[in-house]
Amino acid sequence: MGDHEARGDDFEKKAEKKLSGWGIFGSKYEDAADLFDKAANSFKLAKNWSRAAQVYIKIANCHMKGDSKHEAASAYVEAANCYKKFSPQEAAQALNQAYNLFLEIGRLNMAARYSKDIGEIYQQEQDLERASDYLERAADLFDSEGQSSQSNSIKQKVAEIAAQLEQYQKATEIFEAIARQSINNNLLKYSVRGILLNAGICQLCRGDAVAITNSIERYQDIDPTFSGTREYKLLADLAAAMDEGDVDAFTDAIKEFDSMTRLDPWKTTLLLRAKNELKKKEDDEDDLT
Repeated sequence: MGDHEARGDDFEKKAEKKLSGWGIFGSKYEDAADLFDKAANSFKLAKNWSRAAQVYIKIANCHMKGDSKHEAASAYVEAANCYKKFSPQEAAQALNQAYNLFLEIGRLNMAARYSKDIGEIYQQEQDLERASDYLERAADLFDSEGQSSQSNSIKQKVAEIAAQLEQYQKATEIFEAIARQSINNNLLKYSVRGILLNAGICQLCRGDAVAITNSIERYQDIDPTFSGTREYKLLADLAAAMDEGDVDAFTDAIKEFDSMTRLDPWKTTLLLRAKNELKKKEDDEDDLT
């Protein structure tokens, strides 16, 4: 560890000296970047992620001076990989620099990839507004590159986050759009029932029994096989329970479905919200009688 750290220090000093000395404009920065790269590798071997990240930022600056934007973006990505070890926020900031540079030079696929990475970091950090912003950018970029399956998987995350933020209308519209796109794709059509279930759960959280019933009918137009699925039965039973203000029937429908197909944490959280709203309405009605 100590030897690697010492070598890193030595390479970094040589790089700084190269920058402060005379030399042909372009080659000076290239030479310094090479020395900084050796320093960064030494710091990584020493597991000194903070020093390694700082040096990769210096490499990015060298490449920017030499107008090598692709190399600069790659250095920011390396810095982010080091920052991920101890500071997700700084990792996101470094990736944002890379994202902007890849956009600038027209590498849209790379920009999409790192926008997705930034979104996932913010999602893990529970900064959901920012997560949604970067994930939406990634989805749009993948769309523009003709990668619809990548785009759709990210849009599902955007819809899930929207629902977490109680933006139920936005979430519903995204899920329904994905379902419409997927139904004619032989590889994706079997996932449609799950996507429509997600859309229906978002509708349930809005607490409008009429809107939920209308949505369920519309989902049969999107997927003619939907009415024969357990997902359809769950939504229909929940809609009926909500219409009747029956909390026990609502709970029983969830339990029955969950006993055969385990509900994931996202669905469980939203269904609990919908159930609590229903219970609140029931309690309010009891207070009036």
